[in-house]
Amino acid sequence: MKILALETSTMLGGVAIADEHGLIAEIRLNVKTTHSERMMTAIDWALKQSDMTLDEIDTIAVASGPGSFTGLRIGLATAKGLCYATGKPLVLVSTLEALAWNFPYCRYPVCVMLDARKGEVYAALFLWKGDTFVTLVPETSIRPEDLLRDGDGPVVLAGEGAIRYWDRILSAIGEKALVAPLHKMVPSPSNIALLGVHRAQRSEYADPATAEPLYVRKSEAEVTWSERL
Repeated sequence: MKILALETSTMLGGVAIADEHGLIAEIRLNVKTTHSERMMTAIDWALKQSDMTLDEIDTIAVASGPGSFTGLRIGLATAKGLCYATGKPLVLVSTLEALAWNFPYCRYPVCVMLDARKGEVYAALFLWKGDTFVTLVPETSIRPEDLLRDGDGPVVLAGEGAIRYWDRILSAIGEKALVAPLHKMVPSPSNIALLGVHRAQRSEYADPATAEPLYVRKSEAEVTWSERL
């Protein structure tokens, strides 16, 4: 089963191809252009370098959020377009869960944080048990110190939100905060692909007609509009 995966939750976007045997190809780009300008080019390059065509892909996977509102919309729209054009099924993968998979077998809880602006982060807390992560705190929008203050022991911090609000995190939990290496701080297209394989094997498909990103909270435009009503 071959999966084409798209990750557009942050500025570091990317594409990956994987099957049940592991990763086949991955492209990551952290450049100051929009995902709409580079996504199809990246998909085409990944397929060509893998000596594959889109017809050989079985399922399209996409990071469903939370993350950048614009990025998520572009990623899901691209995934839906590919599904409609090819008849391939769609699977959605949580951005934060996929990022936690940078740390399998970690002995401490893993807290993933993406910058949500307004002094908050999109965050979730995971713990490795057996051969997978279990969710201790599901995706939420929260001030980082409020999420972490009541923890009992060390916690591994990952994601751009952890970097941006590191001083506040240290003030809240001090030496219990364990910062991840920089190369583990970013969302991974390969993790979206590999988790997508597992979703597809369990037939956990989403309907392209109704699939929506996991925004967690309303956009600024929605907040402004509701205030005017």
